[in-house]
Amino acid sequence: MNCGFRMRPPAMSQGVWPIDEAISSIGMPHGPWEATYWAEPKVLLLEDIKHAHSSWATIESLADVISPTSSCRQDFLAEAASGAFDGCVAVYRTWESIVITGKFDAEVLDTLPSSIRFISHKGAGYDQVDVAACTARGIQVSNTPGTVDDGTANLGIFLLLGALRNLPVCMAALRDGKWRGTSEPALGHDPEGKVLGILGMGGIGRNMARKARAFGMKIRYHNRARLDRDTEKELEAEYVGFDELLAGCDALSLNLPLTESTRHIISKRELSKMKKGVVIVNTARGAIMDEAALVEALDSGQVSSVGLDVFESEPQIHPRLLNNPRVLLTPHLGTWTVETQEKMEELAIKNLHMFLTKGKPCTVVPEQRDM
Repeated sequence: MNCGFRMRPPAMSQGVWPIDEAISSIGMPHGPWEATYWAEPKVLLLEDIKHAHSSWATIESLADVISPTSSCRQDFLAEAASGAFDGCVAVYRTWESIVITGKFDAEVLDTLPSSIRFISHKGAGYDQVDVAACTARGIQVSNTPGTVDDGTANLGIFLLLGALRNLPVCMAALRDGKWRGTSEPALGHDPEGKVLGILGMGGIGRNMARKARAFGMKIRYHNRARLDRDTEKELEAEYVGFDELLAGCDALSLNLPLTESTRHIISKRELSKMKKGVVIVNTARGAIMDEAALVEALDSGQVSSVGLDVFESEPQIHPRLLNNPRVLLTPHLGTWTVETQEKMEELAIKNLHMFLTKGKPCTVVPEQRDM
């Protein structure tokens, strides 16, 4: 048998090969344990584990772990084409590993060995992975929903309060040695009594709502599916239509995934429907907003201030956002805490472990729930 799998004595006397169904298409034996050996699958690790070392040790006990030597997409594709990853059945990837592979698209998938049947993505957002291309090739994809909710919502509240209070203007003046600036800065606003519109009421959006209520804010939301009445009651959140959300909020928080239908969902038309002087916070994905339209709205005063953790072409940032003192910026730090990173790694590893032992991850992406 020549499938790129290393053979070793079995760790158990009988049973069924755990990932039998997942790799049957590459001609591996399946069914009850036979003969005097078993095949150890290979896992492609695209970024070192930084926190959940004990959990990762369980993966190393089940699989032969391989890491690429390449550091850019061109070299990664060449390394894959050379056969360096032959026999791998699963990939562990992160947001940062895009530097190595580029987007996990059809070109990458076609260059990787056909034995790949699973991608464990460490992150809630997975727009770096072409799920449709994975589904077409029978490759399961998982993400880590829930693990990022506190960290991202905490940063969202920081950006919201900072933008409401007009803090970036004074912070920039202070660092420039000018105290509050050469002239009195515009007064900020307290959050109490203000309407926070939340676009996207998933885990992060709901977490944001709970935290904003602690500051006395009123919550309205729009989502592709309305929440159940009990959840609405618990959050004290009012469901409204998209245009009504835009027109009625004092501040807008963007908490929805980036898809083809949500790209530039906030653009010139939508910005014009909002209250003059609205505050906008984005901790989701930069391309949800049309940055060119946002820059114009800031210049005109239609938008008074924004808090941004994500950008349309990050790490590049629109120069007029960088140079505008009414823009509070952070470099995609929503999940950048010890606690959040630990939770993300633990769930991503759990998904990988479940695939290797059961053939199915815990948190498959929504597009593949019926796969």
